[in-house]
Amino acid sequence: MMIALAALCFLCALVPAILFVNNLSLYREPPLPGDPLPAVSVLIPARNEAEGIADALHAVLASTGVAFEIIVMDDGSTDGTAEIVQGMAAQDPRVRLERAPALAAGWNGKQHACWAAARAARHPVLCFVDADVRLKPQCLARMTGFLGGKSLVSGFPQQTTGTFLEWMLLPLIHFVLLGFLPMSRMRAGIDPAFAAGCGQFMMVRRDDYFACGGHSGIKLTMHDGLRLPRLFREAGYRTDLADLTDLATCRMYTSASQVWNGLAKNATEGLADPRRIVPVSAILILGQVLPFVPLVAALASLPLLVAALQHRMFLFGISREGLIILPLLLGAIIAAWLPRCLGVGVFRQDARGALLHPVGILLLLGVQFWALFRKLRGGAVSWRDRVYTPPV
Repeated sequence: MMIALAALCFLCALVPAILFVNNLSLYREPPLPGDPLPAVSVLIPARNEAEGIADALHAVLASTGVAFEIIVMDDGSTDGTAEIVQGMAAQDPRVRLERAPALAAGWNGKQHACWAAARAARHPVLCFVDADVRLKPQCLARMTGFLGGKSLVSGFPQQTTGTFLEWMLLPLIHFVLLGFLPMSRMRAGIDPAFAAGCGQFMMVRRDDYFACGGHSGIKLTMHDGLRLPRLFREAGYRTDLADLTDLATCRMYTSASQVWNGLAKNATEGLADPRRIVPVSAILILGQVLPFVPLVAALASLPLLVAALQHRMFLFGISREGLIILPLLLGAIIAAWLPRCLGVGVFRQDARGALLHPVGILLLLGVQFWALFRKLRGGAVSWRDRVYTPPV
């Protein structure tokens, strides 16, 4: 029984590790574009973003290699966001302030603002960028070239982290993405099951966007990063992902409460979906948490272990079953840590989060179950001073 459990732990850790390593060769920074590029409308939905909207606009305005306009869709801000944008628009004609209509019933605020911005855009390529994202000068051109004949492309900026829950939880975005999404199958077809994206940066072909309904087709979602690519693929359009680590940065949250509530707001549309939370949790616990329990126990009893080694009793004190279980668990630990260690180097993630990987997995599952229980109780989601009651 214990051997079977250890083998299962090893398998649950090994498969995501292999997939993660394989995906690293596919999830790359978009290359330098060669052909003349179509013009881009950069669309920024903004609600009470006065603290950072100027920096966001300055970053986009520094873009090179492609013609663009910037539309900031002010979504009922009360903190001076609109005034800051209006002042910058007066100095640079590429910047335009638009004001979103009153939020209609049955809409999520961000999707409503994005839809309004898309309808105000003038160019054939639409690029939806969150106000907390800072683009590097080559980002727009490279992603426009990467769009090519596809209908939607997305990418994950480098996630800037500061507080404990930030560096514990946010790097798990890459772990889950590359450890559980077979990118080769995603690129091989349009199966909606392999849809993935990042709501912080979405670039689409305008005609395809309106043909499939765009944000009007995902009115109530809190998870546009998943739902918009799925909508495109359901309509028969190709989507793809690129690594934006060196092309954009984002500070999603700045406090523990923001991290927890921000991840929980759309959890039930992802890992915490009632249909998948149990199998996903089982796989994560078996592969990413359980193998570390004997390691922690061994470290806790380190003096006894040292004494056993000194008396050359360590190997002789292990049963035949233990001689099988021990390599399986050690293999599982290595496989579980491998993606996180690679993530530290490739995506410049905080090494402390990688070291405490099993703790991060437990925290992530805590967010998922908390979000699911809230949904089952009929609890509302509060975000950006708006309250949403998701359907049960």
